[in-house]
Amino acid sequence: MTSRTIPLLLLVVPALAQQPRPTRPVREGEVDNQEITVEKSRKIELPPANRLFNKIPSVKPSAEQRKLTYEFEDRKLTVGDPRITPGVLPPTTTAPDETPRYDNYVKLGAGNYNSFYGEGFVGINTLSNLAVEGSLRHLSSGVGPVDGRNSSQADTRLRLTGKYLTDAFKFQGDLGFDRNAYNFYGYSRAFAEQPDFSRELIRQRLNTVNFKVGIENANAESAIDYSLKTGITSLRDLYNASETDWGTNFNGSLGITDKIVALVAADAYVTQRSDGSIVDNRNLFRVKPTFKYNSNLLTVTVGINAVNETDRRAGINSTRAFPVVDIDVTPIGNIHFFAGVDGDINRNTLRSLLTENRWLAPQVVLANTVKSLDLYGGSKGDIGGGFSYEGKVSYARYRNFSTFNNAVPDTSKFFVLYDGGVSQVLTISGQLAYAQKDKFRSTLKADFFSYGLDRLTEAWGRPRVAGTWTNSYVLNKKLFITADLYFYEGIKNRNFVSGLTYTLKPIYDANVKIDYFLGRQVSAFVSLNNIFGQNYQRYLYYQVQGLNFLGGISYSF
Repeated sequence: MTSRTIPLLLLVVPALAQQPRPTRPVREGEVDNQEITVEKSRKIELPPANRLFNKIPSVKPSAEQRKLTYEFEDRKLTVGDPRITPGVLPPTTTAPDETPRYDNYVKLGAGNYNSFYGEGFVGINTLSNLAVEGSLRHLSSGVGPVDGRNSSQADTRLRLTGKYLTDAFKFQGDLGFDRNAYNFYGYSRAFAEQPDFSRELIRQRLNTVNFKVGIENANAESAIDYSLKTGITSLRDLYNASETDWGTNFNGSLGITDKIVALVAADAYVTQRSDGSIVDNRNLFRVKPTFKYNSNLLTVTVGINAVNETDRRAGINSTRAFPVVDIDVTPIGNIHFFAGVDGDINRNTLRSLLTENRWLAPQVVLANTVKSLDLYGGSKGDIGGGFSYEGKVSYARYRNFSTFNNAVPDTSKFFVLYDGGVSQVLTISGQLAYAQKDKFRSTLKADFFSYGLDRLTEAWGRPRVAGTWTNSYVLNKKLFITADLYFYEGIKNRNFVSGLTYTLKPIYDANVKIDYFLGRQVSAFVSLNNIFGQNYQRYLYYQVQGLNFLGGISYSF
């Protein structure tokens, strides 16, 4: 349950954001309104479908040799909180051969820091082609690492899903609600000692409601494959901020020959953010047609990514086109060498920024990030003996590269600072995985970032090195153990009130989770988080919980 979660002339602060757009030269941290095309690396293409794309098979291990999936989509530049909440194991779906399978469950648990955990899932599948599912999850800590209740938190999540399946299509509807309650406990001691200090001054609460419906092809023999989804998400905080986001996504493919497929991906987002006197109407439309050629030796994808973004408040209406080229060669066995180039515009919404850093100040500046160019190359494959690997080098250029730094004058909250110039980011990524059938899996990942910024002096709040080591082990289908280690290094933040720059201590966060069957329908679980007991700071002034645990019972029915 740990929280993982200049002399620049371009600093954007909420106070400036409330003023009319000035005519003076652009200052540090401030978004240049004439250059506001922004994006994060994001790859939008059809997922490896089990339908049409099976007609163009790629070299894959057999079911007997199941390996970890390669993950070579563009990686986000930000690394979120390592562990905002403890990752309690979901209910186990594997059971002894003689034990019937139970899909519904209830879990209850408790731990130190006055923690309480409750979760339940119910699925109704009375008809062969209709299914309804519902789940409820609550996780809270009554006290935290700083000043007891002042650093408490509580997260509640509700999900309802309905699925209707025919031979031709699958229809699905989803309704969700999230409530995240927490406090801005990164305050100074002088602030806490003031006579009028109250917990009401540091409270925050996010309520998010989302509704989505979608339809997709279910006929594996159809020459046309498609998926269409649309949904609305509404976010409100405890004060004056709100955001309504309507997004529609379409993916389609058409087999032209046995080796050539035409694909198209299209997205439309209509967004409005309100925060006091600030009202942002921001839209983004994307269409990405591509052609893919696939043979046993070579896979080539070529196309174009056209993106239009508008921002009424900032006076932006910009359309850009980016090339899409990806070449994958398989000279021997299941060893791949690949290279490519692409670009995109990534949306930065209030909701997406809060997902990365929940300690945001009011009236943060919203601007998209433009990845004008991304050149990448690498290799991936299966090297035998249960081992697989992947390695990638990427050189990307960004406009409005976003960072997080403590605000002024309230350093317990964070601004979003954009580099309005051209930022260059070199990323070296590697992954080594080992799998022993269905018993043991281990994956070691590492990412190294080098930031060449134009107007910002540092990539505030972003790590130079990020690593994870995840492991899972199954013993006799009764005992399930997962262990993971997170490592982050090179994170910097600056206190603009004192003028001091801080390099945060390296983060080592180890976690172990155990799930053990006690009987046909009862199991016990325990989760140990931050085993090293390191009260590290992922963001400046926000110390996380030390060693914490959560244990409980699960009943399946």
